[in-house]
Amino acid sequence: MTTEEDRGASALPARLRELPSRLLSQASAHAARLVTEELGGADAHKWHYATLVALDEFGPASQAALSGRTGIHRSDLVAVINELAEGELVERTPDPADRRRNVITLTAAGRRRLRKLEQLLAAAQEELLSPLSAPEREQLVSLLGRLVAHHAPGGPTMGADDR
Repeated sequence: MTTEEDRGASALPARLRELPSRLLSQASAHAARLVTEELGGADAHKWHYATLVALDEFGPASQAALSGRTGIHRSDLVAVINELAEGELVERTPDPADRRRNVITLTAAGRRRLRKLEQLLAAAQEELLSPLSAPEREQLVSLLGRLVAHHAPGGPTMGADDR
């Protein structure tokens, strides 16, 4: 006789197996675990990556601008910048227009580090999305992007028909 414990996930009620919020939560937890493990193996974390990407894409920025571009709270960002500056991945210099403010700049070592982190994240993404075909991956990213945009502060940017 099979016990309830032996059945495990297959005994999960269909309403739970098919609940989108639950599925998203489980996929998100797995994705976070993969990213944390990959970046952790390189003595980095997601905020390091986010900061380096923002500097690479937008150029030098104030801490306030970086906070807005990365979603990292200003008080947390100070510690991230300190860690990156210790590794000479970013430079912090006084803003010539306002000496009370710092400008953060990506260094050549920071660009090299970013490329390494991108390789690690690509491996994590590949593992996460391995059951999906290339078109399915594109569709998933598009659908998730729409969900995030719809629920972002300020409300939806597109309707159901992408207009």
